[in-house]
Amino acid sequence: MEFKDRTALVTGAAQGIGEAVARALAARGARVAGLDANEERLSGVMDDLGARGHRAAAFPVDVADSQAVERAVDRAERALGPIEMLVNVAGVLRMGQAVALSDEDWERTFAVNTRGVFHVSRAVARRMIPRRSGAIVTVGSNAARTPRMHMAAYAASKAAVTMFTKCLGLELAEHDIRCNVVSPGSTDTPMQRALWADDRGAQAVIAGSLAAFRLGIPLNRIATPGDVADAVLFLLSDRARHITMHDLCVDGGATLGA
Repeated sequence: MEFKDRTALVTGAAQGIGEAVARALAARGARVAGLDANEERLSGVMDDLGARGHRAAAFPVDVADSQAVERAVDRAERALGPIEMLVNVAGVLRMGQAVALSDEDWERTFAVNTRGVFHVSRAVARRMIPRRSGAIVTVGSNAARTPRMHMAAYAASKAAVTMFTKCLGLELAEHDIRCNVVSPGSTDTPMQRALWADDRGAQAVIAGSLAAFRLGIPLNRIATPGDVADAVLFLLSDRARHITMHDLCVDGGATLGA
């Protein structure tokens, strides 16, 4: 898959899956606009890509701020050219029993995970429509398919954004713009590692937990960010030119194909 001289915008590009997607796109010739609220880490990633000979630029922004998003997208297009590919990765995780979640936990989760995807997708899609071309991939979660203990806000936000992306794909199909979802399971990222009690955290995830009503991972391995990035790049590529409104689950079989 090659993306030479095509511009991609990636949110959550400062670390984890977003960083892996940004690096994979750059390695295949894309110009990369990275968005993230963590300005320091984002600049480090984009500067490193530049040092490796790639065209990349950092646009620090909180995707929950719609006006800031609009400005960032405008700056990205002026700096790198028309955005042909969008990958929504930015997300937060607030854990806790549903009855114990604070208003701020719930609202911040939806502000980033759901409204953020809406803000960025709207800003980019409005520019794609007159060009009659584009591909959008939203990174959701297999938690949108299967209930998870202590993850009510996260799972609900991901379920909402999955359906939003499918509806967007239906509306944009007439403009030759494809919209798909990649739903990872447990992936070795800073967000995942923050949930581990010790260095055997990955093994515990792979094994599953009857007490938490959580299946293990049949493939007996935890995903890497690169595993998810590979799925994202496929859906962005011309190899997926007849695929839209699809939700591709990348979880090693943890949800048994649900």
